[in-house]
Parts: sequence; structure tokens; C-alpha cells
Amino acid sequence: MRDREELLDSLAGDLAPVKAVPDPLRLACLWLGLSALYVVVLTHLLGPIRPTAMGQLQSEPRFLMEMLVGSLAAAGLALTAFRVAVPGALNRGFTLIVAVLGVLWLAGFILGFVSPALEPSMLGKRDHCFIETFVYAWPPLLALLYWQRRLYALGPLRAAVLAGLSAGILPALYMQIACMYQPAHILVFHIGPALAVAAMAPLLLYGWLRFR
Repeated sequence: MRDREELLDSLAGDLAPVKAVPDPLRLACLWLGLSALYVVVLTHLLGPIRPTAMGQLQSEPRFLMEMLVGSLAAAGLALTAFRVAVPGALNRGFTLIVAVLGVLWLAGFILGFVSPALEPSMLGKRDHCFIETFVYAWPPLLALLYWQRRLYALGPLRAAVLAGLSAGILPALYMQIACMYQPAHILVFHIGPALAVAAMAPLLLYGWLRFR
């Protein structure tokens, strides 16, 4: 028995200490805060936001609710993207809540074909909002994929899609303030590029792993 204990002690003494897994919530908050700041600042640098947007947030409850639901979905997606990279950290209940928030946000624009939250208008239209939404998402996406690789994502392709959605929703959401408000325009030129980023994220990850 003593020999066995000595053997175990000698084996354990050679083991390197295991680093603690970073807290997904802290990482998500840091990434989300910096990414949102980057999107807002870059959007303002490249053009003015819709002049009536801030007033509409105060005077139009449905528009305010639309932005709140979108913001909650963005925050939930960010946390989901980090939790999925830590085995056992993501549960179905939380995933379902985030999915419901995302569906509600999208449903608001579909409902907008019949009853829009704001009177549709060309006011504030940005000439290249489609390109802006697509391009703005890439630096946050690269940062998020980097952190997912630093963690322990068991399903890397699934994690990459969630990273793409997390990065894509940020400029898409802010374009509701920065660009014109018209449901069809939002779905095609704001949300469309965000979904394209999510679709391309696994390809980016594949190339990253193949050519690193």
C-alpha cells in the first residue's frame, strides 16, 4: 500500500498544473463591450446616423422594444458563443431563450410589412449599408474565433456559426439607428449580411486551421 502511495505521489509530482478555464461571462462582456464600441464609433466615422433615431427611441415604444429585444439577443448570442467553447457551460434552457429572442427580433420586421414599428422612410439611408454591415462584423468575428480556439470548443463548426451570428448582429442592430427604417430594407441589407457572415464563419475557421 505504501509503495502504491509513493508511486501515485511520484506520478502526480510530474504533472503540470492545469490552468483554470476563463469565465465565459467575463469574456463575453469584454468582447461584447469592445465590439459594440468599435461598431458604433466606426459607423459614426463613416457617416451620420438617421437624424430622427434618438427621438424615435423616446417617442415610439415599439421601436424601443424592437431595439431592446435585439440588444438582448445580441448579448445572449455573445454569451452563447463563449459558453459553447467551454464543455458543459451551455445548457438547452439558455440556448432556447436566446433563440426565442432572435426569432422575436426577426418577427418584428416581418410583422412590419403589415404594421411597422416606425413609418417607413428613406430618411437616413446610407449608400453602402449592406457592405458596412458585412465588413464591420469581421474584426469582432476574428477576435471571437481566436478566443474560441483558446478555449475548448468540442464542436468548432457550431461554435463558428454562433460566433458569426454574434458578430453579425451588432452592425445589423445598430443600422436600425444609423440607416433608413423600412422592414424589407432591414431584412435584405442589414440582416442579410449578418447571416452571410454566420454562413462564412465556418469556412474562415476551416481555412484558419488548415493554413495556420
